[in-house]
Amino acid sequence: MHEVVVISGKGGTGKTSLTAAFAHLSRETLLCDLDVDAPDLHLILNPSPSPAEPFFSGFEPQIDRQTCTACGTCAQMCRFDAIAEREGKPWVDLIRCEGCGVCVHFCPERAIAFSPKQCGQWRISQTRFGPMVHAQLYPGEENSGKLVAHLRKEARQLAESSGLRLILSDGPPGIGCPVISALSGVDLAVMVTEPTPSGLHDLKRVVELSDHFKVPAAVIINKSDLNASMADDISSFCASRGIPVPTRLPHDTGFVHAMVQGRTITEHEDGVTSRHLRSAWADILKTLHAVKAA
Repeated sequence: MHEVVVISGKGGTGKTSLTAAFAHLSRETLLCDLDVDAPDLHLILNPSPSPAEPFFSGFEPQIDRQTCTACGTCAQMCRFDAIAEREGKPWVDLIRCEGCGVCVHFCPERAIAFSPKQCGQWRISQTRFGPMVHAQLYPGEENSGKLVAHLRKEARQLAESSGLRLILSDGPPGIGCPVISALSGVDLAVMVTEPTPSGLHDLKRVVELSDHFKVPAAVIINKSDLNASMADDISSFCASRGIPVPTRLPHDTGFVHAMVQGRTITEHEDGVTSRHLRSAWADILKTLHAVKAA
């Protein structure tokens, strides 16, 4: 089984649009949306409705108002000012609460329960390109890296049981915890960037991250014709690091027209960009097989 993740140093580079196009071009593939903070692969793939499973991470205090004597100890001990008074009894502001458990430990009446906290939900859905594992972390919640790890575990199990040979994931942007969780242990990272100084800067950061985890990389330069000299600089950087560049895509409004229709650009039209992507996907598969054979 092979595992490919499409990532970028920042959001807005076209990562999800390219992942969706590769999903259309691939065969025997399980899809996974690992951008749990702001998932949007489903907007293009339009998965069929499926039941959601809860995702629990961390704990949250719950005050038993019948047992509580309103002594005020919990409010005094809370460093985050997450406990206030309501109707004569303490009340926990879950937005402020960090789940440290100090109030639970010091409550003299043992009136505070410490229950597992539901931070989001995940599901397995069917798309026109095959099964997709995806999730949504609730706004403001943490532990996105843990949810990403959970999705990858479920994806591997489903791929094995279904006889699918490739897991293709739309990864989160940046270089933080969810990216580390999405990147570590995969067979190939396809990095999407744009021909701007910030694009090159962010690409260098994510290349350093992939090097740290010894994950082979390939780079796609999107909208390369908007700044050809900058695109050349990115290509030169990749050459200096031995990183293949399967394609340099032109700026194409066809992505927008395809997205409005809930389709990938390779479904929408067979133009220059689609031909570039078909060639790029073939090169990515060759790189992947070469990596696995090494």
